[in-house]
Amino acid sequence: MTDLRYYLGKLRRYAGARLYGQLAAMVALGLFDGVGLYMLVPMLGLLGFLGNGAGSVPFAEEGLETLRELPESLALPLSLAVYVLIVAAQAFFQREQSVRGARLQQGFIRHLRLTLYDSLLHSNWPFFIRRRKSDFHHLLTSELARVSQATHLFLQLTSSLVFTIIQIGIAFWLSAELTAVVLVSGAVIALAMRGRIRRAKEVGNRNSELSLSYYAGLNDHFSGIKDIKSNRLEASYLDWFRALTGRMEANFTAFARLQASTQSLYRIAAAALIALFVYLSFEVLRVGAGQLLLIVILFARLWPRFTAIQAGAEQIVSAIPAFQGLRRLERECGEAREPEEERTIEDERVRFAHAEIECRGVSFRYGGGSDYALRDVTVTIPAGKMTAIVGKSGAGKSTLADVLMGLLEPESGSVLFGGRPATGDARVALRHAVSYVAQDPFLFHASIRDNLLCVRPNAGEEELWDALRFAASDEFVKRLPEGLDTIVGDRGVRLSGGERQRLVLARAILRKPSILVLDEATSALDTDNEEKIRQAIDRLKGTMTIIVIAHRLTTIRGADQVIAMERGEASVRKDYRQDPA
Repeated sequence: MTDLRYYLGKLRRYAGARLYGQLAAMVALGLFDGVGLYMLVPMLGLLGFLGNGAGSVPFAEEGLETLRELPESLALPLSLAVYVLIVAAQAFFQREQSVRGARLQQGFIRHLRLTLYDSLLHSNWPFFIRRRKSDFHHLLTSELARVSQATHLFLQLTSSLVFTIIQIGIAFWLSAELTAVVLVSGAVIALAMRGRIRRAKEVGNRNSELSLSYYAGLNDHFSGIKDIKSNRLEASYLDWFRALTGRMEANFTAFARLQASTQSLYRIAAAALIALFVYLSFEVLRVGAGQLLLIVILFARLWPRFTAIQAGAEQIVSAIPAFQGLRRLERECGEAREPEEERTIEDERVRFAHAEIECRGVSFRYGGGSDYALRDVTVTIPAGKMTAIVGKSGAGKSTLADVLMGLLEPESGSVLFGGRPATGDARVALRHAVSYVAQDPFLFHASIRDNLLCVRPNAGEEELWDALRFAASDEFVKRLPEGLDTIVGDRGVRLSGGERQRLVLARAILRKPSILVLDEATSALDTDNEEKIRQAIDRLKGTMTIIVIAHRLTTIRGADQVIAMERGEASVRKDYRQDPA
């Protein structure tokens, strides 16, 4: 419940006066509803249904006498008109409260989404290494939806509680003895239902676990759909999906059964209480007809709210694991948050444009394990030159590149740019000066134009084509039916591997970096296009620092320096014309 209280506190801080306005509207609704019910007694008295029984209802006889003093042709229409006005006012308040409640709920959920997304984007790279992407998808969609529903239910529950308290107050005013009997009976039933609240939380925990497995599985399966199709693995994956969805169905059914049982028990209890109620009214307490009528109507309307309160409490408790998951992620993002940047992007590009990069005794381990990905690496990367990093898979090439780009912080040793340490906000700001091209190129499901403009939104048409020409991409883009406005598909699936790599390289160049890092960026290119890219990279020498991670000799031909990596250790080679692997 601590996590639930935490988010309710956030709701109060977010909504402020609006939340108290909602509570005031709920009180007004309860009062209007009570007054509307109270108006039934004089009307029924006018019609002669109560005989002399109205006198047992406080102030009812006085109201009835006032109406009887009016002409018969006006008394009943006037009382009916007042009743309609009260109900209309209640309906107006109900509408306003519903709209404002929905706006408050959706605004709060939007606030949570933005806060959580901002925290994720500003978390450091090691944080993402430790987590699965599907965990973020699950929390930002399924779990956040459950939090949204629970927030809505909490507002409804508050409304029901306010309404119920007011109605109980009116019932006490009419007959304290009968009301006390009903409340004691209700309290006994509520105590008997506590076990169902615990069961609701257990169902909620299973729901979170199954939902997490569902998102993780789908993410993995569709990321590897080509392997599934090419190896004819459809049947085994379908079996997994069928079993998981079966467990999800059983869990949801268990929760539905829990709530249906609760409602049935409340209905049975309501029937028994009404019977007891009527018996006590006539045989023990000798309650008048008008008084009894009002109390019966009040509790006939209140009892469904008791049921709704119980059902709402069960649903809120079942959503507690979602609150816990979101808060846990929020804490982890806070711990992994990168320093705030104080310099402008252009300042950083200028700062690192002619800066020599130096690693001094850099060591790094992933997750504090025993194996070092980098061991006491000491190298110097000259500014404006091309440096190649070579070695076998797992030798530490990409880890060294991540350290040089400021994504990873060394466990020991230091990284210097132009003689100044790259620590704290300086390490984060370094990335404004870096363009990175990965071996597995990533493109958004958007047009080629949008994929380029995401790094420089104000770039002109000619600048886009210049970047494409540099990456040997202009010819194939011109051949596409819609040119720059061609949609590339999910992760660029509508293009070949080589075309994707060239577009990502064009995007990196369009950013006009001071440091260009190419991680096997030409591995999917044919010989002709690789040669074009190599020549273009040669032309960039002197304008930016180029770091190339590669296996192929053709890729590192023309490098001014080669750093050979082996088991996390680095050495500088002058003769790189032999096989670097």
